[in-house]
Amino acid sequence: MSDAQPITGCRPGDIAPHVFLCGDPARVDRITEGWENLRWVCEVREYRIATGEFNGIPLTAASTGIGAPSTAILLEEIAKLGARAVIRIGNSGGLADELELGDLVITTGAVRDDGTSKSYVVPEYPAVASYELVAALAGAARDRSTRHHTGITWSLDAFYTRNAILGAGGALESMSFEGYWTEEHASRIRAMKAARVLNCEMEAGVTLTLAGLFGLHAGCICVVSDRTPWPGPAEIDLDRNMKTCIEVARDAMLRFAKGES
Repeated sequence: MSDAQPITGCRPGDIAPHVFLCGDPARVDRITEGWENLRWVCEVREYRIATGEFNGIPLTAASTGIGAPSTAILLEEIAKLGARAVIRIGNSGGLADELELGDLVITTGAVRDDGTSKSYVVPEYPAVASYELVAALAGAARDRSTRHHTGITWSLDAFYTRNAILGAGGALESMSFEGYWTEEHASRIRAMKAARVLNCEMEAGVTLTLAGLFGLHAGCICVVSDRTPWPGPAEIDLDRNMKTCIEVARDAMLRFAKGES
């Protein structure tokens, strides 16, 4: 019987205990910049995985693709191969009024508005980040004097129906095909803002939920790449401050790996 995982094909020894996750496969190259002894262990579908070392600490960087289902598959396989701590590095939409484009948001817990995590455990089960990783991420952000916030993230499935554009007079308008929209979609955005949820994205909920179920440490840090609702497509910037976000996550993981968080 093969010891390779069925989707990624990764084998024992391919995955380090400390892993960075990102949605975009191209971002793996940026995360691993400057690593030593780098080797690519997977390039299948949305999954690109590389393992190496930085400052003597074995590390892995892996892409999940977009959304909870593909993220759960990757988490299952890397956990079986020895991953023990993960930090998601991503983009997000800003909900809180105080957020600016390029700010970093460190997730303390997530609203589980995805279907995949509910297939694992009851909705009442909390999606909470490792307090050690939250502390390490916040400390690393402070050390770099970069704007950052800690709080609750809304983790969702449907990108287009959970986002909105501000139309004439400040009314919420759909981003979906042919303007598909219901009052429930508009009220959900208002409810999240009223509940002081900071940002929204698509992978933190399942990452934190599965980490809790599997006994892993997990954290999430995202750049605010747009504002939800936002006044048109010109406001989105997927790369603003991403370099700093990656550096903060790296510093935090090294601090955690050395027991310094």
